[in-house]
Amino acid sequence: MIQLVKGTKDIYGAEVKAWQSIEGKMRRLCETFGIGEIRTPAFEFTELFVRGVGETTDIVQKEMYTFTDDGDRSLTLRPEGTAGVVRAYIEHGMHNNAQPTKLYYISPTFRCENTQAGRQRQFHQFGVEMLGSYSAAQDAEAISVAAALLEEMGVKGVELRINSLGCPECRGRYNKKLREFIGSNLDRLCPTCKERFEKNPLRVLDCKEESCQAVIANAPSVLDCLDEECTAHFQKVQDILTEMGIPFVVDPKIVRGLDYYTRTVFEFVSDGLTVCGGGRYDNLVEECGGKPTGAVGFGLGIERLVMILEKQNGAIEEHPERDVYIGSMGEKGLIRAQGITLALRKAGVRAECDTVERSVKAQMKYANKIGAKYSVILGDSELESGQVELKEMETGEKETVSLAELAEVLLKKVK
Repeated sequence: MIQLVKGTKDIYGAEVKAWQSIEGKMRRLCETFGIGEIRTPAFEFTELFVRGVGETTDIVQKEMYTFTDDGDRSLTLRPEGTAGVVRAYIEHGMHNNAQPTKLYYISPTFRCENTQAGRQRQFHQFGVEMLGSYSAAQDAEAISVAAALLEEMGVKGVELRINSLGCPECRGRYNKKLREFIGSNLDRLCPTCKERFEKNPLRVLDCKEESCQAVIANAPSVLDCLDEECTAHFQKVQDILTEMGIPFVVDPKIVRGLDYYTRTVFEFVSDGLTVCGGGRYDNLVEECGGKPTGAVGFGLGIERLVMILEKQNGAIEEHPERDVYIGSMGEKGLIRAQGITLALRKAGVRAECDTVERSVKAQMKYANKIGAKYSVILGDSELESGQVELKEMETGEKETVSLAELAEVLLKKVK
């Protein structure tokens, strides 16, 4: 038997219905906020992610699914959503439209990493990108979308943590301070962080190892390295969030895992897990070949969200429900049931009928299993009279109904 590839998952039954509900809420919320959908390809030229995500990131160095096509071109399955959106923004001249450009996506994403709870090698990401503004107001709007979504989903115990990495000059000053501090504690770091230290010391702040956390606790704060303009920008973000009634805590240790972030970065945390996160990336459009453009966004892993909701509310259970089951006796009844079922479906009734040629008793058991609210049985006498007994499955009550009026009667009962 050929089985699933490690790090992938089949989604079906009750779980897929939960996903459909979540995705529906995401789409409706984005409509309210004036955010349009974008669908980018599942693979892009590798250079886009190397330039966009950053050569020093774990994603580019260790986690990308990269292959060479027949034209000897290096292609990579999408490891995150922002770079592809930025490429589309530039390529289609979206900067010529009224700004800001606000886009969202719900896409499968691919990273070759160790699988763990809420983290797969193919996972699904909901992301929002807002391009065309340098204002702190845009940062706050992006954060407000994420906050509203988590509230709509009913995620409990959510805490918003924010920080500022400043502009490249601020970041350069902080990198120097951080390198000096970490260098003096290098022997206390895990092997991964020793490697990170050489390439990008900011990555060390992301480590969850206890030994590294003990070192990081005393690290200098990036906020002490911000210039006047970046400090004012971060304060304005806080002022707007306060006005919006969105509570937050300032956490100088938040840096996010991608190189393109500038100024504001943020995470929403619940039950000790990051539900979603993002920040401002003012240099990415230019880095990918466009004109200087302010931008901010965030991403949310749907698997992680589902896992948190299950932990807080219990496992997802399937509760099948159909409006009516059309049972049948005999050859004529079986054939007529198929036609009536289709007619009911076209009228908007969620109808089912027998396609296995079971006994009547077995059909009624099946009707119960699929959660049918009503049932009728079609036999020779019903076909001759044009009348059927409509049975309410829960109470057992019956009423005689004309076959010609069955759809109308059912619609009144189930809508």
